[in-house]
Amino acid sequence: MVRPPHDHTLASFDDETPSLGEAPVPPAVHPKMLRDELIAAAEWVCQYLSHLPDAPVSRPMPARQRAGLRDASLGRTGCELSQILEFVCEEIAPFSTGNGHPAFFAWINSPPAPAGLIAELLAAAVNATCGMGDNALMDLERGTVRILADLAGLPATTGGVLTSGGSMANLLALATARTWFLTRRGSADGPAYDRDHARLTLYYNDQAHMSVAKAAACIGIPTHRLRPIPSDAEHRLDPAALCAAVTVDQAAGLLPFCTVTTLGTTATGAIDPLEPVTALCRSTGMWHHADGAWGGLGAMVPALAPLYRGVADVDSMTVDPHKTLSVPVGCGALLVRDPEHLHTAFAHRASYLTPGEPDTLPWLSHATIELTRPGTRALALWATLHHLGRDGVTALLQHYLTLADRLREKITASPRLELVAGGPWPVACFRLTDTGASDLDTLHTRVAHHVQTGGRAYLATVSVHDRTVLRACLCNYRTSESDLDLLLREVLRAADSNRAALARYTVE
Repeated sequence: MVRPPHDHTLASFDDETPSLGEAPVPPAVHPKMLRDELIAAAEWVCQYLSHLPDAPVSRPMPARQRAGLRDASLGRTGCELSQILEFVCEEIAPFSTGNGHPAFFAWINSPPAPAGLIAELLAAAVNATCGMGDNALMDLERGTVRILADLAGLPATTGGVLTSGGSMANLLALATARTWFLTRRGSADGPAYDRDHARLTLYYNDQAHMSVAKAAACIGIPTHRLRPIPSDAEHRLDPAALCAAVTVDQAAGLLPFCTVTTLGTTATGAIDPLEPVTALCRSTGMWHHADGAWGGLGAMVPALAPLYRGVADVDSMTVDPHKTLSVPVGCGALLVRDPEHLHTAFAHRASYLTPGEPDTLPWLSHATIELTRPGTRALALWATLHHLGRDGVTALLQHYLTLADRLREKITASPRLELVAGGPWPVACFRLTDTGASDLDTLHTRVAHHVQTGGRAYLATVSVHDRTVLRACLCNYRTSESDLDLLLREVLRAADSNRAALARYTVE
């Protein structure tokens, strides 16, 4: 990707700009120079995104360039602003993950929405922190979180914070649940804290995202007090198995404090049942957190709405706007039905951080572990949501679901492929059936790698019922049915190439 030429059509700006005169003190630059580089960058962004479908999905990075980035050093003198764009063109953009390409199906990584791109630049210029002080972007975050909660089907009392993604949101949720649970028991501090914390036990679907167990480790819940609950035939959490596990642990003197359900499991797109889990949590004094990083907004889709019955009663929910809404990475959210529980868990005072008037709302740093928080999340989410509108959000989700249905139909119709799992969220897990290979796990891994390195499409593998299979998810608003056909052609072509290679290996 080449650097586009400067466009100097904004003559009025040139006319009104004073002469350079004395050089500004770095990092300041003359306004005209900033204007020229911003224009060049904007032109490059438009060119880059428009040409993505014609470029390889991904390409291997030469070892020399990889080493150059890892072993970077800083010279004594600074570079020109123009070198920044040149560096991105040559060293960064050609070797991205590939998630901007419409034939990328590997992970739940969306391309950036245009409104989010523009908003991130503008918010970066304003450069206000959304953790402390009183500024418009912090109020905008409060309002945008409220809109997000409404879209998720949560009650009007809901508040929360934007995060870097689902992993951070899950960490905040478990820390909040722990404080809430221990506070109710009167053991939030002192010897009682040590006694009760050593018995806290966490429950979640064995298909839950790995960030749940990682978050538990971060708040001091060891592995032997984690309870991955077996899922049913459709990969959903089994409420009966959950109830049995809680009963056993209570009898053993442990303290079940939280259950995490998943709305759209990463592997297969399953949705855990909400109402029976909430009922168990209420009867046993547990917190119910729903990890809806992928599928938290599913209640907006009429066909999925019945699966979200009871969503308004969960205590907290993770939603990742940078997944289903294509807000630029990283924009996640933790939504809490009673946001005062966040303040109980995270509010800390310091003499150098004094809020304004007594009736001022608590700073958002009192609802999370971050003090300095970027305003780019709030404005990018606001811009994306308002560019879409409610109908646009629903239509976008429906677009992914419709494409996933078509992909599953195509897989089912192919005599060489078998649909193993998938849905209701937009993912298809499938396997090859005519390989003749004895080690299907290795074959599917090799096929996925062959497709990835081919550059025309990109998918990954996943373990389903202890078997390695191919997995394709839909989260790119630019993906069309022709991209689905391209993916399956590449899979079958890779299978044929690997079968021929295996046959030659066997003969030799």
